[in-house]
Amino acid sequence: MFRSFFAERLVRPAQAFVGIEASGGLVLLAATAIAIAWANSPWDGDYHDLWHARLALDFNLFRIDETLGHLVNDGLMAIFFFVVGLEIKRELVEGELASPRRAALPVAAALGGMIVPALIYLAWNAGSDGQHGWGIPMATDIAFALGALALLGSRVPFGLKVFLLALAIADDLGAIAVIAIFYTNDLSPEALAWAGAALALILAVRRAGVRSTDVYVVLGALLWVAVLKSGIHATIAGVVLAALTPARPDSERAAFDDRAHDLLDRFRAARAAGDHESEQLLLKELEWLARGAESPLDRLERVLHPWVSYLVVPVFALANAGLVIDRDALRAAAESPVTMGIIMGLVLGKVTGITAFAWIAVRLGWAALPAGVNWRGMVGAGLLGGIGFTVSLFITGLAFDNATLVAEAKMGILAASVIAGALGMAALALQARRETAAG
Repeated sequence: MFRSFFAERLVRPAQAFVGIEASGGLVLLAATAIAIAWANSPWDGDYHDLWHARLALDFNLFRIDETLGHLVNDGLMAIFFFVVGLEIKRELVEGELASPRRAALPVAAALGGMIVPALIYLAWNAGSDGQHGWGIPMATDIAFALGALALLGSRVPFGLKVFLLALAIADDLGAIAVIAIFYTNDLSPEALAWAGAALALILAVRRAGVRSTDVYVVLGALLWVAVLKSGIHATIAGVVLAALTPARPDSERAAFDDRAHDLLDRFRAARAAGDHESEQLLLKELEWLARGAESPLDRLERVLHPWVSYLVVPVFALANAGLVIDRDALRAAAESPVTMGIIMGLVLGKVTGITAFAWIAVRLGWAALPAGVNWRGMVGAGLLGGIGFTVSLFITGLAFDNATLVAEAKMGILAASVIAGALGMAALALQARRETAAG
């Protein structure tokens, strides 16, 4: 019984999540390639015109007037961070971060993978115009990292995939905190008051037992607009809504089982009697019963995760990864402390911080390595942690207004992600070959 519960609650969700992220990484890679090719084609003007086109919406109480690129970053990425928030809450409730013992290793590794890259970046950029970008090399891209692992197939232990997933989720939690605290603009008291009112209304509706998704979509949209106008980045609204999403189902599984059997018996009797109207009513009741047996958190993550992986994140990459790559750009990047700080932070800082802090946690007895994973595998995972694409690009847009610094940062992110991904895959493939030869 424990084994089936463990498989249902922990292993299967992790396997499904890894599968979606891995295949989503391929879509993300394609979108990135399209963006770069488009920005370096004869139609590059169309690329920039598209994302700088302005869209205005006037709702009397408030007005949104932003470029398409900003709406992607502020709107679509709020959905991305909502799903990230759901993933974090699931891991905290019943996943790898649910107990101090299980959480110690990925949390320690994520902490090291954030602190060391930031320090390395500041070593290159302290006191310069680029120092505000210290948060850029702190992020790990789940989709690309798990996509790289997927290319290695069964040669990589599943425990290492789960560890990297938990590491990336803990890393996302840290990135959210960094964005909220250090990359917040001047605050608007009026908009903050509206955001507080929207949040209070959501809490009141939740306490009243309302479970309708439509109600929360409307209230969540109001919260997003208020946060957008407040000076706090709008994506934080997505994280707040995820934290408020119930992680427990309305009904217990045992009650569902008993009730479902009764409804199925009645459905079979109605079908045998040719009572089509009763059949439809019983099917609808079964639908509601099944919906109540699944927590809102699980249901929203199941529905939204594919959309985020296959649409939201690729569109974000299409809007933000369009970087002009020519001789002058490469020369400027090679001489830029911003570019070099990001490359060194992601490629060297990530693997050093992740491995060192994980080793300390194990050495102190706070954690243990996952089953079937050794320190060579941890180094490989640490290298893959240096693929800091999506969130790194996102923080770049928050850190810099200067177009030159943005271009230099993007160049560093792209170069570091390619180098870290190649080194990580090579290290894990070599480790798997050694284990096969030894076995």
